[in-house]
Amino acid sequence: MSTVTPIVKNMLIVAGDVSGDIHAAGLIRALKEADPEIRITAIGGKNMQPLCDHFLYDLASKGASGFVEPLKKMPLWINLMNQIRSYMETQNPVAIIVIDFYGFNHQVLGMAAHRNIPAYYYVTPQVWASRQYRATKLAKLTRKMFVIYPFEPAFHQQFGGNAVFLGNPLLDILPAPADKSYDITDPKEHAWQLGMLPGSRSGEIKRLAPVFYRAFKRILKEFPNTQASMFLLPDADEKAVSALFGEPLHPQFHFVKDKHYEKRKQMDFLLACSGTATLENALLGVPMAVAYKMFWPTYQIAKRVIRVKYISLVNLLADRPLVKELIQYDANPQSLAAEATGMFQNPDLLKKMRKELLQLRQTLGEPGVARRAAKEILTDLQIK
Repeated sequence: MSTVTPIVKNMLIVAGDVSGDIHAAGLIRALKEADPEIRITAIGGKNMQPLCDHFLYDLASKGASGFVEPLKKMPLWINLMNQIRSYMETQNPVAIIVIDFYGFNHQVLGMAAHRNIPAYYYVTPQVWASRQYRATKLAKLTRKMFVIYPFEPAFHQQFGGNAVFLGNPLLDILPAPADKSYDITDPKEHAWQLGMLPGSRSGEIKRLAPVFYRAFKRILKEFPNTQASMFLLPDADEKAVSALFGEPLHPQFHFVKDKHYEKRKQMDFLLACSGTATLENALLGVPMAVAYKMFWPTYQIAKRVIRVKYISLVNLLADRPLVKELIQYDANPQSLAAEATGMFQNPDLLKKMRKELLQLRQTLGEPGVARRAAKEILTDLQIK
């Protein structure tokens, strides 16, 4: 009598930065809810770690972006690649799933392709913004890509990629926007809520946190009741960040660790580092100005390879300058303070921007993105 050998449902999931870690965690939950027999081995971050059966390394806390900075991580990356190679050769995974973080993950995909392991990209890198030739590589290395913007499937189709848009996964984790009217009787005396998002990587924080703090000090000269909140990751060192300011903290300035976005959605205006945070702000309906200061060599290279008109996801989706962008030398306290004070002086501008941001939210799908992606992966693999 013959017996059927059960499928060992091992999967490797790899994320390399903070936002990827959050999205990967949602996907892991959805996969295990859909099929409790799945066993997850992962490289990622603190959100993924407790959900995995075997966690290899917290790469999200070590992630590097840009063109020059990743070179410093090469010894670590080589060590992790050796671990991944060993896993693929000994554990017989049914699939590899990678999240964003192209520099590292395209190598993971290459190893999977060499061993005929099905591979999927959840939250595909923004190759439409620069180095579009990478889209051809992704098409060859993946069975399916789960993209997060509605225009991306058509882009990848040009390069032979199988890309689907199931909605933006931020909708799975963000709360509903706050109920704000911006009906202010006396803007000069109003206790404005100013938020600051200096980024998640140490380099971003070092370059932008002091600039945002000095912008707040300037804003106080015109709007003395302004309250400022600087949002940091849960494991961030507040003392190390405050040391960047070179002075005692102003009594109306506070550090905030706001895991569930409840404080951020109450802000009147935000100074935000370019990145995923800008789209989060848009989905929360919070007006903002976007700033970015890069490591100088990275900036020089970026100017030559980036093919899009805007640096913020909000403006890219709107296809117009909906929010102000201040890059490199323009990201200074004077310019940032001018943007905030201009808005506080005319609350109708805040109301208008909020309405336009919430209209963008409607274009990005509905919650349940991770659940739909998990179902598609398992159906494609024919193991559930």
